[in-house]
Amino acid sequence: MHDARDTEGLTVGQAGARVGVTVRALHHWDEIGLARPSLRTAAGYRLYTPADLERLHRIVVHRELGLGLDRIRAVLDDPAMDVPGALRAQRTQVAERIERLQRLGAALDRMIDAHQRGVLLTVEEQAAVFGPGWDPEGPVKARQLYGDTPQWQQFAERSAARGPEDWQAVTDTMTDLDRALAEAMDADVAPGSSAANALVERHRHVFAAYFPLTRQMQVCLGRTYETDPGFAAHYDGIRTGLATWFRRIVDASARAHGIDPDTATWE
Repeated sequence: MHDARDTEGLTVGQAGARVGVTVRALHHWDEIGLARPSLRTAAGYRLYTPADLERLHRIVVHRELGLGLDRIRAVLDDPAMDVPGALRAQRTQVAERIERLQRLGAALDRMIDAHQRGVLLTVEEQAAVFGPGWDPEGPVKARQLYGDTPQWQQFAERSAARGPEDWQAVTDTMTDLDRALAEAMDADVAPGSSAANALVERHRHVFAAYFPLTRQMQVCLGRTYETDPGFAAHYDGIRTGLATWFRRIVDASARAHGIDPDTATWE
């Protein structure tokens, strides 16, 4: 270590500010022998020379490229190191990282779009999947009502990953459930029976394609199916009275699980 009585250099804090790293990092690099200041004042303070700063700049560049400190030491100090080869390998890793980040960026764009629109299908795709009676503005209206709820966030996360085929599978599953509900009502399946309770559980499982549905939330949804004109028209269009029958089997199942349907809340 040279004496700095006649030579100027930069302190640890000044050197860190110059190359954009913390004092703590410089102390660590000094301790492991990766980048040691060449000068020391009479008072014992360490100082970095221009050559030291050049080495620090090179370390920062290699670190930004993703090299570990041991690898950086080899690149800088090992005469046998194939530096171009090491840099080419690192370039390949950087390219792979960029590709991963681009995919992540695209996924985030879809997630943002899903939070705004709900369903990421064109109007034509929505009509093909959900039927000609589908209102493409429905998800947008739902966001205006429920956009600040956890359930909308969960719905958006699922929607972001779905294309037309995925939504078609969801729609087909819901259609099969509606058909099973209608057939059970036709067969006079009694609320509270094992067959009715199995349908209630099936509904919770199928509905999870949108967001997880607790039993209390299912009770609230059953009320909505019966009282909301749009939902009631859908279910009564399948079978007259189906919306009311569905609400009854949900309520009976809830009571069996210790839930009072009259006081159930959305939780």
